[in-house]
Amino acid sequence: MNLQTKIILASALSVVLAGSGIIVLSAGSQVFAATDTSPTATSAPQDKPAKPKPRQGEAGKPGGPRVNGQNPPPPNHDGVDCSGQGQGDGLPSSSPASSPPSISEPASGIPNPSTYSVVISGGLTTDPQDKGRPVVLIAAALGVPTEVFREAFSGVTPSGLDSQPSHELAQRNKAALMKVLGPYGITNERLDEVSNFYRYNGNRTATWQKTSAIATAIVTDGVVTGITIKNPGAGYSSTPTVTITGPTGTITAKAMVAFTQDFKTNGSITSITLD
Repeated sequence: MNLQTKIILASALSVVLAGSGIIVLSAGSQVFAATDTSPTATSAPQDKPAKPKPRQGEAGKPGGPRVNGQNPPPPNHDGVDCSGQGQGDGLPSSSPASSPPSISEPASGIPNPSTYSVVISGGLTTDPQDKGRPVVLIAAALGVPTEVFREAFSGVTPSGLDSQPSHELAQRNKAALMKVLGPYGITNERLDEVSNFYRYNGNRTATWQKTSAIATAIVTDGVVTGITIKNPGAGYSSTPTVTITGPTGTITAKAMVAFTQDFKTNGSITSITLD
């Protein structure tokens, strides 16, 4: 075979091998071949890569992104934007409410009625001729004038302050009292009831049963304009002293005392007027 024929055959072989996917390189009489690894239409399809799973923390899915350590709130369906509320605690943020004005220091600067104190003192004085006995209360409870009871008591022989009268002395004193009080419709039982309720004992500070009165000041524009009686009390034998003390100073008032046959209202305060 001559040289020309060999060249023609080699060229034809190169074409055939190239069509089969084989690259042929000639270097003199040696042939080097390499296989093309690129896929062809006839090559078998390779497996598709698996679809990546959602990562933990994707928005809109379980385990989505956490806001301040918590899952984001569900979608809002009421048309109200709740984003940014609660500073991450699920509650709306709010500013602290302003403190109300102090009760003792009103915003207007006018003293409050609660800053005024009303003190009712005294009112337990008796007439010197009664020697400490609440004759005005005893007479009122019996329903007779004070002078009538004084007349009846003038026939009584009192026992000492630290002793009880004997039975005989008590009988004589009772007879002297009933001699004057009987014509006024006073019974022996009622006399005992009243005498026991207002029994006198000069050695004690509380000489007879009584109830202290309670009152408060009426303040208008920082000025005391009147007194409100909360409890009229009972057992006052004379006019008590009323003193009102507040930021603007101290003032006094005058009380009126009423005497009745009822132990609960006998010697009670009916009114208080400013001096």
